[in-house]
Amino acid sequence: MKTSEINNINTAKSSQEKIHPRRLLLLGIGNILYGDEGIGVHFINYISDKYNIENPAYKFDIVDGGTLAHGLIPMLATYDELIVVDTINSQDGEIGDVYFFNFDNTPPDVDWQGSAHEVEMLQTLIMMDMVGDRPNTFVLGVIPTVIEPMFMGLTPQIKNAVATMEQQLLRHLTHLGFTLTIKKSITINDVIQDAQKR
Repeated sequence: MKTSEINNINTAKSSQEKIHPRRLLLLGIGNILYGDEGIGVHFINYISDKYNIENPAYKFDIVDGGTLAHGLIPMLATYDELIVVDTINSQDGEIGDVYFFNFDNTPPDVDWQGSAHEVEMLQTLIMMDMVGDRPNTFVLGVIPTVIEPMFMGLTPQIKNAVATMEQQLLRHLTHLGFTLTIKKSITINDVIQDAQKR
């Protein structure tokens, strides 16, 4: 193939990406009123407040999905790629352990038998699979402590896990070609304090 032909192909591909960028969603799942169950929501707000995240080949969105699960299906189906941030349950793991995996290759020790919204999110992804609407999905999860009712905040183990979660997410986004720059120096505690105002 001639060099000019290769250049034309690359130019056409670049133009197509600008016209039809891939859609990527960072989705936080959880209930901030139940302690560690809110890590998914707190974490995506932390990332949103801390970083500018850019890639001309992607339309990147960050959404607080709360505990809606099935109600999110129409929105999720519009995306090409999805990163779900949530608590997970593992037979072999310990509190504060962080997992990052492709949903198609879920580790065998992850059984999704933790909170109600964990189970509902799993069901949501399976339902989308059945009709062919599920985006390419990655899961960023952490094993929580036993949840106490009406506790606003995170336990020390989960706060300590945030740095590892952040590292895993940034590595993945950088691999996809995203540029991340810090716009505000904050901690997860800053986000938790403002959680009810959002």
